[in-house]
Formats: sequence, C-alpha cells, structure tokens
Amino acid sequence: MSQMVANKEQSPFLLDNENAYQQWRIRKLANYPKQASELIVDIEDPRQLTHEEKKLMSVLFNHSNMLIYNTKLEGTEDKDIPRKCGKQLGLAHLDPNMLADDDGITSLTVVPGKLKRGYIPYSDRRLLWHTDGYYNKPEQQIRALILHCVRPAAEGGENGLVDPEMIYLQLRDENPEYIRALMHPQAMTIPANTESGEITRAEQTGPVFSLDIETNCLHMRYTARTRSIEWRDNAITKQAVDYLASLLNDENPFVFNYTLQAGQGLICNNVLHSRTAFSDEQAEGKGRLLYRARYYERVSNDFN
Repeated sequence: MSQMVANKEQSPFLLDNENAYQQWRIRKLANYPKQASELIVDIEDPRQLTHEEKKLMSVLFNHSNMLIYNTKLEGTEDKDIPRKCGKQLGLAHLDPNMLADDDGITSLTVVPGKLKRGYIPYSDRRLLWHTDGYYNKPEQQIRALILHCVRPAAEGGENGLVDPEMIYLQLRDENPEYIRALMHPQAMTIPANTESGEITRAEQTGPVFSLDIETNCLHMRYTARTRSIEWRDNAITKQAVDYLASLLNDENPFVFNYTLQAGQGLICNNVLHSRTAFSDEQAEGKGRLLYRARYYERVSNDFN
C-alpha cells in the first residue's frame, strides 16, 4: 500500500506531479513481490492476531496492497474469521450487498438459483478480471476485501491477482494520456441492473482511477465484462481500455496466480482479481466454500 500523502497536491497519482510520481515509482518497483509465494505469511488465528504477526503482515501489505495468510484452520466454518480479522485491520463497515448473507458476509459457493439470475460468483464458471463493487455508488465504493477459504474446489478455482497501482504504473509509463482518460468522471458507465422488469441497481457512471477522498490513495473500479460496461466514446479512452486489458494476463510479471487452500485467506485493498472455472466432486454440501467480506474502508496503514 502506498504511504498516505500530506495533501492531494503531492499525490504521485496526479499527472501534474511528475517528480512525486517518479520517486513513488522507484519505491514501488523496488518493493513489489516477484512471485505469489512472497505474499504469504503464517499466522496462528486471524481472529486474534499477535503484535508480531501484524507487524509482518503490514510490511508485506505495504508492498503490494495485498497478502495471503496461512493458518491451520482447515475446514473451520466460522464467519468470525474474516469479521474479527477485518476489525483488527481498521475495517468496520461491511458492504451489505443484496446477495450477501444476513450478517453482511457472503458465503461463496455454487448456488444454481443465483447463477440463473446472472450472478457468476455463485457458479463454477470463470470470473473475468474486476474489482469488487465496481457498480456501487461513489459513497459505497469497496476499498478492502477479505476472502477466507474454508474448502477449495476439487479442481480449478485459481485466482489471478494484481495490484491496481502496478496497472496504473504500466499505463502511465506507456502513455500518460491513458491515465487522464481513465480518470475522467464519465470514463465508465455500468448499466442499471433489472430483475423481473424492476431496477435493482441504478446506472453508475464514474472514473476507473480516482483518489480516495480520505487517504489520497489510488482507487480503481473496473470490469472486463463487456456486456456490463459502457466506455466513454472517444479514441483515447478506447486505446487506454485496450491497453489495460492487454496487461491482464500471465505474461505480465506483476500478475500473480494462486489458489487459496483450506485455512488460507486473501486480504487486500480491493486489488484486481479473476478466477478460473472449477469443478467439485466432493460430497453434497461439502463443495468449494469461501467467505467474502467487503468493506468501505481501506486497510489501516499500520495494522494497529
């Protein structure tokens, strides 16, 4: 995670601040992990982190806006795992999306009824690259995410992961005008969602990249689903979107691929992620199960 800046005028994510950007870029490239294994930290219990565990997690997190924790809680079905973990990291406000469980934490497992309504996360199909809540209102943007794996799929279900700051860096290095286009307040429109003729979610228009109001950290909203998106109709936006899409593949050294195992979890500032298709040959009711907690806050800088 980038360190918070004193004020907006000093942000490395504004095109006018070339000096600040170049200094930030050097630090970011020097510290960014080379492989997914460098994201992993062993902890005893996410529900009760020790001071030393939080210190180690903070170091890893500040390099890439994400980490993968490894525990011995294989198969433990307890939503307090992500909930209590989040509270210790400054995450207090869960996103009560319409498909979350009553407690605000979503049980991600195959639910045929939800798939029929078009909700791919509740199926065994692949998920294209996206940030969570890209369709949310500005005041309800998802800034942090915890995924805890209770049971992985029998086969497949691998996540692609990449820090949005690295995508920003690559886009800006290629052409700063790509950043200008993707920061435009009308860059991306998510059409309204309707079910049975009723609007369940209003149309949302906004930028891909923006500065988080409270922290001046970079925020990103994005989806690769072409039927769920309308881009601003000009040449530079199309070029920027095409180049962004070209970065989201295994040839990009900043993209990680990892399959969460039982007892493992992902903590991130809503990094770009994808998921391969999977198959479950386990006993009924014992298929792939992950808990997902989505928050309006970013993870605290110091993990205290």
